[in-house]
Amino acid sequence: MSDLFASRRARLTDIIREAGLGAVAIVPGPNFYYLSGLHFHLMERPTLLIVLASGEIAGIIPELERLKWSHTFPDAQTFYWQDKDGFAGAFAQASENLGSLSIGIEGQRMRAFEAEVLRAHFGDDAISDAHDALSGLRLSKDRTEIEATQKAINISEAALAETIDHVRAGMSEREIAGILKIRILANGADGLAFDPIVLAGGNSANPHGVSGGTQLMAGDPLLIDFGAQYAGYNADITRTFFCGHPKGDHAEIYQTVLEANEKGCSVAGPELTAHELDEAVTGVLAQSRFADLIVHKTGHGLGLDVHEAPQVMTGNRAQLVEGALVTIEPGLYRTGEIGVRIEDDVLMEAGGCRSLTSFPRELTVVGG
Repeated sequence: MSDLFASRRARLTDIIREAGLGAVAIVPGPNFYYLSGLHFHLMERPTLLIVLASGEIAGIIPELERLKWSHTFPDAQTFYWQDKDGFAGAFAQASENLGSLSIGIEGQRMRAFEAEVLRAHFGDDAISDAHDALSGLRLSKDRTEIEATQKAINISEAALAETIDHVRAGMSEREIAGILKIRILANGADGLAFDPIVLAGGNSANPHGVSGGTQLMAGDPLLIDFGAQYAGYNADITRTFFCGHPKGDHAEIYQTVLEANEKGCSVAGPELTAHELDEAVTGVLAQSRFADLIVHKTGHGLGLDVHEAPQVMTGNRAQLVEGALVTIEPGLYRTGEIGVRIEDDVLMEAGGCRSLTSFPRELTVVGG
């Protein structure tokens, strides 16, 4: 496993040099784990993994994390600090020892106080946002990552099947979400990818609504967006059901979303850009009589983060490289009445793609 993390850091050094940087500073989170195999809390104590363009490792580490850090990086140049002394001295020592460096930071993850203390000791001009460069680091998933994600998906789908067996008219969104959480953990998940979104009736028209006390009634749509986490990797799946029966034009709305989902899964592959995939999927919705119900892009990358590169959206001309894992999740939403979203986790492979999700997509009636 150590060879795996070393090879990932070697790829990072290529990114650092290509970006014209001398180093990158990584805070606890997905990139930190991806490069080291170490989990640290992102808290009030600044904890930094510094990877230099030379491939050398340095760290600014709280004293209470010494054993964990030194076990993995016994030879790294490390600047430890005690709570009673504060962290400024460790940053000053790092600046003195590492010398003048241009340092890229995770612009969408590093907090202001960490960036400011780096600037205070390395210089304002030395620190820059390297988010765009770093976003390519985890773009192509390796076998270990795909296997962990597939396990998270399998757990999720088993939990969803068990949950909908219990769904009945009159149950609240919160009750259904509670069953789903229990079943996710009972099926072997390490945790939840995010708090499940379970929305009934008109609430389903809010794509990221919060599950509450609203009761599921006959004829209501029931939107469930959820995922298990396994070995750090996340599933992200959405299915929309109907309680007893769909009403009005809801079945037609559902069929339109299903056709868009199927279109995406049929054309996706490493020969396309994210823009082209979004154009194909959203095009199905836009050409329907429900075009005014479109409110979001086609999808996003999935891995250690639930939302990561690449963003499957208009204007993103990045290639969907082999090994990229994205969600394809078209949706239509009529305010106060209905929302339908069908979301699958899809892996780009040579010559096309493979959906890692297999839960049925056809219109399904539950409860009654």
